[in-house]
Amino acid sequence: MPSTAQGRRSAGLTPLLQHRLLVTLSLGLVLSTLWAGAASYYLVFHDEVLARFVSRQSAMQFAYEERLGTLQRALDRTAAERSAERGSVENRLSALTERQALIEKRQGLLSGLGGAAAPIDEPPPMPVAEPAPRVQKPFPTPELRMGREDRAEAAGRDSAGRLSRLEAGLQRVAEAQARSVAGIALQAGRSAERFRDLIARTGLSPARFDPPASAIGGPLVPLGLDAFEQALAEARRQIEEETHLRRVTAALPFRQPLPGGLAFTSSFGARLDPFTRGYALHTGVDMRAETGAPVQATAAGRVTASEYAGGYGNMVEVDHGRGLVTRYAHLSASAVSVGQRVEAGSVVGFAGSTGRSTGSHLHYETRIDGEPVDPQRFLRAGAQLVFAD
Repeated sequence: MPSTAQGRRSAGLTPLLQHRLLVTLSLGLVLSTLWAGAASYYLVFHDEVLARFVSRQSAMQFAYEERLGTLQRALDRTAAERSAERGSVENRLSALTERQALIEKRQGLLSGLGGAAAPIDEPPPMPVAEPAPRVQKPFPTPELRMGREDRAEAAGRDSAGRLSRLEAGLQRVAEAQARSVAGIALQAGRSAERFRDLIARTGLSPARFDPPASAIGGPLVPLGLDAFEQALAEARRQIEEETHLRRVTAALPFRQPLPGGLAFTSSFGARLDPFTRGYALHTGVDMRAETGAPVQATAAGRVTASEYAGGYGNMVEVDHGRGLVTRYAHLSASAVSVGQRVEAGSVVGFAGSTGRSTGSHLHYETRIDGEPVDPQRFLRAGAQLVFAD
């Protein structure tokens, strides 16, 4: 009996226990599922939030770095521009210094042309570079930095303006020097041409008086001359030629042999001889002169004769070089001796009527290489020379 009752209790409790067990298991399963889901949700959404946060932080960092890079590039560009501006100013200052030195050198060369150069204004003084004001702070504030940049920019504009004015001033001086050289060359060339024409009027070739060529030679090495140096060389050449022709002209018998106006009584060439009444060559010209009137040398030279010479009477002969000789005849007296050096205008004797003469007068001759030529060539050219001077 007891075993039967016990078997019944066992049989009656089994469904209840089974039900509770099932309920318990079901709740556990639900809780486990909820927990697993919650855990999964947390894990999934936690990673997404973290990813978004990391992404935002990365974007902010990238933007910040990009901004820093932009600012750095702007600073580098500004520094490069400032450096370029400083370099440009320094280059212009260096160029101006070199140009001023060149202008001063050229002015010295112009002065060496014998004072023919026109005065040139002194070039303006070069500026002394002054350092820009600096703010001694490791990290200047934007206000201070902008003020410094403004001052530097203003100083840069002022320096650029001064440099431009200096460049313009030096350019004007250089142009004035070029005009001066051109004017000197032109003036010397015109003067040389005038002397050349005067010499040609006498029947002489200017080449007759060219200095002998020097024995020189060597390889040709061209000079790299700039335009100013070429113009200066041409001016020197013109001045040298003008100086040479001026000396030649001064050595020619262009002066009058008598003071005051000349009165010609007989010309050069064929004429009726006053004694034979036949045609004969008159080797000079006759000029009216009172006895004792001073007779002057028509050019500088050396006395080669001072004597009584037959039909010439008392005669003085002066050798002027290059084959040119003048004679002064019918003198009442000579004032020089053989070998004596005389200058143009020096008194060589006194008018008279010695020798083959019909009355007091001066017989004047010019000879080239021993041959008599018309003295009027030289006297007319000399009159033009005096008028031109």
